[in-house]
Amino acid sequence: MATLTAGKQFGLYINNKWERTAETMEVLNKYNQEVIAHISVAGKEHVDAAVQGAKEALKSPFSPYARYEVLMKAAQLLVERRDDFAKVLALEVGKPIRESRGEIERAAQTLIISAEEAKRIHGEGVPVESAPGSENRMAFTVRVPVGVIAAITPFNVPVNLVCHKIGPAIAAGNSVVLKPAEVTPLSALMLAELLVEAGLPEGRLQVLTGDGPAIGEWLLENKDVNMFTFTGSPSVGESIRSSAGLRKVALELGNNSATIVHNDANLDQAAAFISQKSFNNAGQVCISVQRVYVHEDIAKAFIDLLKKNTEKLVIGDPMDESTDIGPMIRLREAERVESWVHEAVEQGAVIALGGKRNGALYEPTILTNVSDDMKVCREEIFGPVVSVGRYKEIDEVIAKVNDSDYGLQAGLFTNDLQFAMKAAREIEVGGLIVNDASAYRVDHMPYGGVKNSGNGKEGPKYAIEEMTEERLIVLNL
Repeated sequence: MATLTAGKQFGLYINNKWERTAETMEVLNKYNQEVIAHISVAGKEHVDAAVQGAKEALKSPFSPYARYEVLMKAAQLLVERRDDFAKVLALEVGKPIRESRGEIERAAQTLIISAEEAKRIHGEGVPVESAPGSENRMAFTVRVPVGVIAAITPFNVPVNLVCHKIGPAIAAGNSVVLKPAEVTPLSALMLAELLVEAGLPEGRLQVLTGDGPAIGEWLLENKDVNMFTFTGSPSVGESIRSSAGLRKVALELGNNSATIVHNDANLDQAAAFISQKSFNNAGQVCISVQRVYVHEDIAKAFIDLLKKNTEKLVIGDPMDESTDIGPMIRLREAERVESWVHEAVEQGAVIALGGKRNGALYEPTILTNVSDDMKVCREEIFGPVVSVGRYKEIDEVIAKVNDSDYGLQAGLFTNDLQFAMKAAREIEVGGLIVNDASAYRVDHMPYGGVKNSGNGKEGPKYAIEEMTEERLIVLNL
């Protein structure tokens, strides 16, 4: 699959077989919009067959150590084929090749962490004997797989976010029906091949490609799906939750991440980190810095440094080793970002840097003189645009950060321990990153948000807790 040729069709992966369908979709090179492949489009019969196969697979033993071995082998193979996977990411996502290699390396780590956690799943002793009349009893809990998990993944990090779902799911003993984003499915299909080569038993992973809303609806209709794990938009996440009924749902949704730069911060560090973490993957990352609040005493100095760092970024062909920022996922998304910026300017914002579009390429853009009710601040822009506002008081800026429908992660640059502790208590997010930008993440940490940013946690250890049930065993001796 690494040597993609225009017109090649890839099949659905159902019950250890690749199945092509009459209906297909194009997969485009996001930089030049040329067709690089075709994918098969799943129908309801394929969804039902995949779920049934995943359910049947649960009947065959798959020990924790066997899961560990499969995931470790898959990680090893992924490292060996890093460059092949990275090239596909650069083509189907538009992610710069250096950044793509980094994603593959992180994905391998995610599989390794999942493998290690497969050997650590445990319950606890419960002192029922301390209750009157239960002196001769003992009790303990065990964690058991939830069963069939439907995993629906986004376009922006299509290898590592897939690994964050299937790695813990397999480690916990579940079966997975994976639906990757239709615009970036090739790397997920490659990953399925790799897991089979690593020894994953038949039926434990099914991969369905095609129309997202239709496949999602058919998965929700199928009562043999025991859990849904979804990364994507709040509107779709809300729809999944409302349709899933009593089944488990884990949602990682949107954000408009804020980062505070206080007047005692290391400005060189803050400007460098914020520049780096506002524009990677063309800003198409949930925790990319979108809103910066800088203390008025240092605002001019900080903005000058931020511009200086951002001006160094190279925008262009993702396959070029010098490129820092590639195209956005679709032309219409770049056009949407352009329109949001134009609207902000009409409302009084100032373009300090950037603000130009060339096809699906949008320049890294810094806006100043913004207000919190502008769309570029209020909603999730999911593009290479950062808005810089000012503040005077600590309580004021905490209120500004919290004045959002989202709450995934936030950043804070300060050397004031009291401010850091106050922010830790009062800022309404799933994660607060001190002396780094909001976009800091390593793959074994708990990752998830509050409010419209979703619920549940990723990070293999924490995802496994979501993907298992606690069962109580009481022995009457």
